[in-house]
Amino acid sequence: MIRLARYLKPYMGMVLLAIVLLFAQANFDLALPDYLSRIVNVGIQQGGIENAVPLAMRESQMAKLLIFVSDEDRAAVLDAYKLIDQASPEYETAVQDYPILGTEPVYVRSAMSQEEIDRLSPVTGRAILVVSLIDRLMADPSSIPDLGADLPFDPSMIPPGADLFALLAQLPAAQLEQIKSRIGEQFALLGDRAIIQAAARPIQAEYEAVGLDTHELQTSYILGVGGVMLLLTLSAGACTIAVGFLAARTAAGAGRDIRKDLFSKVESFSSTEFDSFSTASLITRTTNDVTQIQTVIMMLRLAFFAPIMGIGGVIRALGKGGSMWWLIAVAVLTLIGLVLVVVSIAMPKFKAVQKLIDRINLVARESLSGMMVIRAFNRQAFEENRFDKANVDLTAVMLFINRVMVIMMPVMMLIMNGLAMAIIWVGAHQIAEANMQVGDMMAFIQYAMQIVMSFLMLTMLFVFLPRAAVSADRIADVLDTEPVIRDPQQPREFARATHGEIEFRRVSFRYPGAPENILRDITFTAQPGQTIGVIGPTGCGKSTLVNLIPRFYDVSEGAVLVDGVDVREVSQQDLRDRIGYIPQTGTLFSGTIESNLLYADENASAETLREAIGVAQASEFVFADELGLQAPIAQGGANVSGGQKQRLSIARALVKKPPIYIFDDSFSALDFRTDQALRAALKQKTGDSTVLIVTQRVGTIKNADQIIVLEEGRLCGVGTHHHLMECCECYREIALSQLSAEELA
Repeated sequence: MIRLARYLKPYMGMVLLAIVLLFAQANFDLALPDYLSRIVNVGIQQGGIENAVPLAMRESQMAKLLIFVSDEDRAAVLDAYKLIDQASPEYETAVQDYPILGTEPVYVRSAMSQEEIDRLSPVTGRAILVVSLIDRLMADPSSIPDLGADLPFDPSMIPPGADLFALLAQLPAAQLEQIKSRIGEQFALLGDRAIIQAAARPIQAEYEAVGLDTHELQTSYILGVGGVMLLLTLSAGACTIAVGFLAARTAAGAGRDIRKDLFSKVESFSSTEFDSFSTASLITRTTNDVTQIQTVIMMLRLAFFAPIMGIGGVIRALGKGGSMWWLIAVAVLTLIGLVLVVVSIAMPKFKAVQKLIDRINLVARESLSGMMVIRAFNRQAFEENRFDKANVDLTAVMLFINRVMVIMMPVMMLIMNGLAMAIIWVGAHQIAEANMQVGDMMAFIQYAMQIVMSFLMLTMLFVFLPRAAVSADRIADVLDTEPVIRDPQQPREFARATHGEIEFRRVSFRYPGAPENILRDITFTAQPGQTIGVIGPTGCGKSTLVNLIPRFYDVSEGAVLVDGVDVREVSQQDLRDRIGYIPQTGTLFSGTIESNLLYADENASAETLREAIGVAQASEFVFADELGLQAPIAQGGANVSGGQKQRLSIARALVKKPPIYIFDDSFSALDFRTDQALRAALKQKTGDSTVLIVTQRVGTIKNADQIIVLEEGRLCGVGTHHHLMECCECYREIALSQLSAEELA
């Protein structure tokens, strides 16, 4: 994957924006359990009361509360409130909120910062709890018989019907300070949050006493927090959509760029590189392998999102229930072990999948392209078995991988559900001991699930990453392959008027990896305006010889020169612009006859096309169709005969009007009459050009200006037909095997 990382550089802006959005999305998602905890703890259990600093309190109740507040905190508490009575200017407004003002003055909390509220909450909360406890004791001493030990005084010493608050207020300062000290010691065991939660019920009772609508207060709090949760959810959804869009754009763009470079690289390959990579493999790398890369790029967002969620979830979970961290640790370690085992088993199979896809593409391509031969030899059953073997092999590997991967989900769900049960079990004991609130336990469960889900996301990435890594290596292997045939750094240029002289100077050639040369010490010169015939037994190197001119291969020794310039010293494009090449097997592209002819020169006129068709002896079938040049050509020219395909290929080369023509056995599918007519017309059309004709037929090159005879890669004769008949035994044997003595005269 690293070898293809450069394809993400143009999209780094979108990648960075996606990371920012993922960070925002993770924070939105991580905030939701905390707000749920607030709804449960504050909205439901505490009736919407967030702290232990009441919004309003009767004057009589404030007097009781101040008894149990230290002298240091008394001033702070009084500064936080304003006493309102019937003489106060705020009375008319305040009485609507606090109807008790009609009979008793009320302390109303002033505007305070959250920091000030957090500092006062434990102070007022402890005092409110003691006041509530004493109120209950005065109302019914028998209702709380077990609380005597927890009181800062001995209830048995209190006279029946006595006002405890009045008695406490009359105590000497030293004794009252001692009671306050004992209160502080007893509440020190409770955390601030537990104090606030316990004080919520007495505060709610006080709100009812002053006339506040506690139901509306609770509903308002729940709806407010719920609204924030809804906003966070919508924001997270918007981030998800935006990240998905950016990831899709990045994956599509990177895939497009990879395919473009891959195709461009393949186009630059010489025949040597095509011998290293099969056509089926190159097709798989350009399609299926690129798709694997795109899939992983789409899923790379998980590589950023999952760690953010995991780390953030751990931090927030520890804040909600630090004593239960070990439960998450056990679950995470179990998940990591499971992932490592599964990936180690599946990785070797992922490497085999792409090769098996290559194989099935190869078999399918060969079977489809060779269907006529298969039917001619009644080998349909054999080909079906061959395809079935490749298909079954691929299926078996895919099934093995899926069987391994399918184990992960149920095991992970078991781990998640087991973790939830363990948290509930441990959390219930924590709640019973007043060390945790119900909402905090629920939030802890959600954070634990988010942490586990983060590892599930990474697991999904691990599922796709190995196969994509294999695909990336296969693509990089093609992109990193340097063609054997390359343009020089400072190429020479042909003269403006190219004559088309071709010279082979002591040329030898061997295929890469071959043990010996296939061409040996070839020397000859083809002058402009000449027709050069190349003939010899099958396998003697005729096609290889002419393939050295356009640099489909480079010579191993010696040099090939065009107009006195070594073909290795000019650019391939400049060289091939001067060559009209017609291969042994004519290749046509899907489209029309016109589009195939314009392949040579897209600016060619209609007259040029008609002239080329006429010279190639193709008029009889091209213009016999009412569509003419617009007649469709199927893929590979499947809807025309072999002879028609060759003639259209010849016409295409003629449209180019180059100074050099190479006919590599391009007349093999033509009958003798058409062959003769074509060569006669060709001689007039290519009068100033150099023409090389590779053929097996002596009749095709009998009238050539020069005939080159090859045997086992060596030059065994050069000259005219009559000269070779007299002095070249090899040529004479070939000629006599095809034509009679009268025809050869």
